[in-house]
Amino acid sequence: MKYPTGVKKSIHKYNSYGNRGMGLENDLSTTNEFYRLNDIAIIYKKPTPITISKVDYPSRLEAVIKEGYFRTPSTTDYNGIYKGKYIDFEAKEVASKTAFPLYNIHDHQIKHLENIYRHGGIGFIIVRFTTLNKTFLLTIECLLNFLNNSKRKSIPLEYFEKNGYIIKDRYNPRVDYLEIINKLYFDGGENEK
Repeated sequence: MKYPTGVKKSIHKYNSYGNRGMGLENDLSTTNEFYRLNDIAIIYKKPTPITISKVDYPSRLEAVIKEGYFRTPSTTDYNGIYKGKYIDFEAKEVASKTAFPLYNIHDHQIKHLENIYRHGGIGFIIVRFTTLNKTFLLTIECLLNFLNNSKRKSIPLEYFEKNGYIIKDRYNPRVDYLEIINKLYFDGGENEK
């Protein structure tokens, strides 16, 4: 843009990338709230079990937690009920364009999801590749299959593309993972792609 003094100023055009920066956890919170408000499912984020050991009380209204510790290792991020079935899942974001590092999910979380599945519940992980803006649902069965048949320290993107289910971003519900759960467990049987 030219100004009367002859100084040139540039106008920066900012690109909007919609979903970037919002975060998977916020998207899931919005989605789960949509499910609850529309009486579709009751699914909540589990609180992390913390014991508070030191609190500073300058006044009753201004208490400050100074020290705390985790009581027990947390299981997974979310649980609830949908169409009479118990649902439990872990959600993770990764910046990698090629793989999901297995150090992002703990052995006790995998065991927990395996136990949910063994007792008739629905267990899975949701992984968002933030750089690619792709979100996948991977059932516990597929996760265990990979872990039992591979020595890799990460799950390649190709495995998610072949064995997982892409969750398309929407306005509402934001991350409609129950659409996939319907196809897998209620609308024609398990493991239908």
